[in-house]
Amino acid sequence: MVLLHVDETHVRAYQALRTTWAEVGNQKQVPSYGHHAHVSIFGAVDVQQGDVVFHRASSANAETFLDFLHLLKEKYANQFIVLVLDNARIHYAKMVRAFLDSQEGATFHFIFLPPYSPQLNPIERLWKWLKDEVIANVLHKDQNDIAQSITRFEQHVLQHPDEVLRRIGCAA
Repeated sequence: MVLLHVDETHVRAYQALRTTWAEVGNQKQVPSYGHHAHVSIFGAVDVQQGDVVFHRASSANAETFLDFLHLLKEKYANQFIVLVLDNARIHYAKMVRAFLDSQEGATFHFIFLPPYSPQLNPIERLWKWLKDEVIANVLHKDQNDIAQSITRFEQHVLQHPDEVLRRIGCAA
């Protein structure tokens, strides 16, 4: 059995301005170009091992969530997969329920968090880390530029499970 905390997020091209240092009288400026490219990411984190699974999609909907479930099933073949997740509508969609009721979906068990409780899902802290590293005080010129920054972050995360555990508050 594997226990994973799951969520999805969107990394948008428009800036997330964070506190930063600047020389007195020289305010930091982050340019903007007026359109809103984004990348959607599904993620799962194992809070015992620090392993993370990422899946990028054009949007976060029931169909792309099912794609993510298939990816998890492939990665954790022959294991029972327990997912802790929020109450997003895509997690309850008819096609998702139909999948879970099928023989193929019998591999999964969903545990839903109470409504409006992101503080209970450790992957939310992974998303904060991602956004702090990828979009805070940065201008990405297009969707490809965002994707490249996300790739660098993902590679770092996959190589450092101990840091993942520390960042999400689950270090032993």
